[in-house]
Amino acid sequence: VGPHPALGNKAPASTQSSRSLPIHSPLHPARVFRVRRRLPKVSCRRSLPFLTCAVARQTAKLLSTWSGAENLRPAPRRSAPKSKGMAANGARTPDGQVSTELHDAPTSNDKPKTLVVKVQKNRTIPEREKWGGKFDFLLSCIGYAIGLGNVWRFPYLCGKNGGGAFLIPYFLTLIFAGMPIFLLECSLGQYTSVGGLGVWKLAPMFKGVGLAAAVLSFWLNIYYVVIIAWAIYYLYNSFTSELPWQSCDNSWNTESCSSNYSVVNATNLTSPVVEFWERNMHQLSVGLDQPGEIRPPLAITLAIAWVLVYFCIWKGVSWTGKVVYFSAIYPYVMLIILFFRGVTLPGAREGILFYITPNFSRLSDSEVWLDAATQIFFSYGLGLGSLVALGSYNTFHNNIYRDSIIVCCINSTTSMFAGFVIFSIVGFMAHVTKRSIAEVAASGPGLAFLAYPEAVTQLPISPLWSILFFSMLLMLGIDSQFCTVEGFITALVDEFPKLLRGRREIFIAVVCVISYLIGLSTITQGGLYVFKLFDYYSASGMSLLFLVFFETVSISWCYGVNRFFENIGEMVGHKPCLWWKLCWSIFTPIIVGGVFLFSAIQMTPLKMGSYVFPKWGQGVGWLMALSSMILIPGYMGYLFLTSKGSLKQRLRLMTQPTEDTKCRENGPEQPEHGNTPSDEAYM
Repeated sequence: VGPHPALGNKAPASTQSSRSLPIHSPLHPARVFRVRRRLPKVSCRRSLPFLTCAVARQTAKLLSTWSGAENLRPAPRRSAPKSKGMAANGARTPDGQVSTELHDAPTSNDKPKTLVVKVQKNRTIPEREKWGGKFDFLLSCIGYAIGLGNVWRFPYLCGKNGGGAFLIPYFLTLIFAGMPIFLLECSLGQYTSVGGLGVWKLAPMFKGVGLAAAVLSFWLNIYYVVIIAWAIYYLYNSFTSELPWQSCDNSWNTESCSSNYSVVNATNLTSPVVEFWERNMHQLSVGLDQPGEIRPPLAITLAIAWVLVYFCIWKGVSWTGKVVYFSAIYPYVMLIILFFRGVTLPGAREGILFYITPNFSRLSDSEVWLDAATQIFFSYGLGLGSLVALGSYNTFHNNIYRDSIIVCCINSTTSMFAGFVIFSIVGFMAHVTKRSIAEVAASGPGLAFLAYPEAVTQLPISPLWSILFFSMLLMLGIDSQFCTVEGFITALVDEFPKLLRGRREIFIAVVCVISYLIGLSTITQGGLYVFKLFDYYSASGMSLLFLVFFETVSISWCYGVNRFFENIGEMVGHKPCLWWKLCWSIFTPIIVGGVFLFSAIQMTPLKMGSYVFPKWGQGVGWLMALSSMILIPGYMGYLFLTSKGSLKQRLRLMTQPTEDTKCRENGPEQPEHGNTPSDEAYM
């Protein structure tokens, strides 16, 4: 028995009064006297007589009972390391752990303490990632926005619609619609730190826009990757001493094949490039109703393309941010090399002049304005939820205003620069074949897989130029593809984080396998017709414009353009100029709505060359288009019918942001909510 170190040699004045003190009081007997649990035995034979020995033992027993050392002395507390954000008493504990606390009994007698066991539900969710490097987001947006459309669609539209005059409607649409929507989507993602579905907690009734974007990106992922598979096939066949589409001495060539481009009357002759495209790679059937067999070489290249996509995003944005340093920069290196080679060819001057010479009379044609608007929406990848996903991995105070303007300027500049590269080659081909430039120029796959392969056959060391060109196409397509897939994955993972975030790699693999299996329909002998059906109906044209219109209206008129303006100022430190507010609330919805109406009026039945798609095929195409469009009004009706209350209460619930709008994972810390009693079990 010894005195308490905090009290020196003093002892409590009254044992009876001290027994009523709380157990944690420094004056309690259990605190004042530290009694050993095992007292030393007193030797009765050597030291004391038998009676004295008995008295000593009884005294020790009484002291032990008086001090309460056996029952009332508090056990030493074990201090566990506290995790970040976890408090000691009554605060949250790490997920899946059981915390025990000793509560004092408020009675005067010394009863055993109440043991409270808090059983926390197992909600272990991996933390959400963010970009690892300073330029990861910028390069990812550049790689996503600058794709195949910049190389094979913009130059063709510019040459077709008045050359340099086409830049007038192009830049007007860019300023009034393209850049405002680009900034809007990236800012939404950065402010909320969630993907394309969770972001609509800002305007709950418009969550159908996020659902429609997920469906659109799913359809786009299925057929866009097929172009990458074609590029891999051509790239593989370029590693030869002589290109297989350079001569007519192959097993797939017909008797009408001719590689003599100087023949004036070539009506009944076919090019070896066309026969390689139709008879070797596709083995093209006569129509959509004759799908034929799956082409094994294309099945292999399609699998390779999906494997590349998977390994570009499987480890999250920290890994993707490293991939884009190569995939986004490599196409620029190839474009510069091809530019200097192209401008030195004969006929390149005529091709470039055809590309830049303005024809202002074409501006009176509504088709020119429609082409300019659709090119902006398609080339910038708007409305698919990918920009929202990429922006959601930013830190909260990243200057998204500056980054969006930089990406838009680089995108349009790349499109114009690619036009010089393409039309220098087109001018050279027109010079060789003695045809007009307008006749040689083609759009889409025709330019990449027919016109350019034909041109490289006339160059020395043609396999080298073919390898450079198709490797550029591969990189242009692959980063746009995996960013679109990332947008789809992020939307679903953020919507179901407990189920999918910890199984992200498995979920991505499942999505890639399902998309590959559906995409096999595009690589059969009739697969090119299926590809055109996907391209015309599923993720372009009316569906995309319909989605973008409601996306703009929901933020500017439902959530509030003034509130969104303040959100951007909160992130970047200053509010943007008034111009953006006018675009979001007035100009952009009018332009998008007008282009949608013009597209609906001028929409014609799908054709591929002279082949007109059957009505049942067009019906399938409309089903794909409506599969995304119907989700926007459909979700509004669903939310209205499932909500409770009066009409006014339902409308308020549908239009007001939810309470957790500002719970941003990458943003400033928010006040935490305590656990409810239902989360605890008392013993």
